[in-house]
Amino acid sequence: MIEQGLIRAAQSGDREALITLLREIEPYVYRTAYYLLNHNEQDAMDASQEALIRIYSKINSYEEKAQFKTWVQRIVTNICIDKFRRARPTVSIDEHDLVFLGDQSVEKEVLSAYAAQDIREAIDRLPEHHRTVVVLRYLQDFSYNEIADSLDIPLNTVKSYLFRARQQLQTMLQDYEKGGVRG
Repeated sequence: MIEQGLIRAAQSGDREALITLLREIEPYVYRTAYYLLNHNEQDAMDASQEALIRIYSKINSYEEKAQFKTWVQRIVTNICIDKFRRARPTVSIDEHDLVFLGDQSVEKEVLSAYAAQDIREAIDRLPEHHRTVVVLRYLQDFSYNEIADSLDIPLNTVKSYLFRARQQLQTMLQDYEKGGVRG
């Protein structure tokens, strides 16, 4: 949670407060960009940098009517949407190292890794607006109202997008419900 005093100090021209504020929000900005941009690290870093620069230059336009995190998320989400529109999405198939825990079987770990990858890929295949609300709700833990504020859309639209996204994910991942795995 960002302190309002830090935000006010940054808005009043305190350079150290602004730098501290940007450092505090940087991980959240990057995480949102990373998920919205199909787990592409380079694109996420570019979008994060662009978002932080925009926040830096527009800090005085922030008004306390909205939560600071929703204001920040709106900025990063809009930047990611612009990047997404310029470059059509591709499904990320990055290789991930598997870490095996002593008390779990290798089979469970492998199946878990496949499931996690399939879920990420299914989210990546969602339409842009559905993926955005899924990322904000389930990966950033935003409330429905915070999503509506961040994206500047009606609350019922958020609910509708999430409902349709869950249906699409369920269809894409139906093999797991039947106990199957990809292969």
